Amino acid sequence: MINKEITAERLKNHLKALTVDIGERSILYPDKLKKTEQYIVSFYKKHGINVQVEPYKYRGITAANITGKLSFSETPTENYILGAHYDSVAGTAGADDNASSVAVQLETARILKSLKRSHKADISIRFVSFALEEPPAYGTRYMGSRVYAKKAKRNKERIDGMICLEMVGFTCNEKGCQKYPFPVNLFGYPKTGNFIGIVGDLKSREFARSVYASFLRNKELPVINLNIPLKGLLLPSVRLSDHASFWDAGYRAVMITDTSFYRNPHYHLRSDTMETLDYNFMASLVESLVEFFINR
Repeated sequence: MINKEITAERLKNHLKALTVDIGERSILYPDKLKKTEQYIVSFYKKHGINVQVEPYKYRGITAANITGKLSFSETPTENYILGAHYDSVAGTAGADDNASSVAVQLETARILKSLKRSHKADISIRFVSFALEEPPAYGTRYMGSRVYAKKAKRNKERIDGMICLEMVGFTCNEKGCQKYPFPVNLFGYPKTGNFIGIVGDLKSREFARSVYASFLRNKELPVINLNIPLKGLLLPSVRLSDHASFWDAGYRAVMITDTSFYRNPHYHLRSDTMETLDYNFMASLVESLVEFFINR
């Protein structure tokens, strides 16, 4: 369905733009957050995808969530979100965390737009790039995803499922390089890190299963699924991204991840650079996401 070689090259170009040309996208550099916003908005406009910027104030600066919207019918019966935060932690260019996810988000949107005329699906997809997921805004009401989810709940917005992309570009193939939190480490999951993980809470388990079942059809991308009770409160590490904002607002949501610091030794370090990423792995994820959406 997609040319993975071309997709991998496009992903690499996004990573260069985000992590090299722009660089650190932390709250310390509002101008770079603005450049990232402009990059995302320009991409959607270039590919004919409706885009909306939703600014809000944080400590005297203006941050913004960015939403590209794509509908496969005039009256869609299912509404989904594919989300990713575009800021990086202070002091890093944030290649895996989280430019990898923004790149996958953008390429998924581009390919789905190109397939719109040839595939009929009764769905609407919003590609939401969230501001301020990283500290010091993390865990506060100023997280972009909390701002968005709170507004959606207030407006009684229908969201049939939210997919959060959180660090999706790093792989490791040495036995034992893949770690897990207790007690997940007792579940017999792989010891090498060449898979993508899907994490949901119990309310989201049917949605998580549908994503998992769809991903299984892509034989080039190993996948594991984990459902956590009590919105992940007993296992805090599974709440460390924007999906938790939607869990807390009562929506079905899953996190798709390379497992973050349980695999990637460059987490929140200056060494989190684009050279460490696996672009074929990311291209396979784009393919799985496209398949999930067009086969609803």
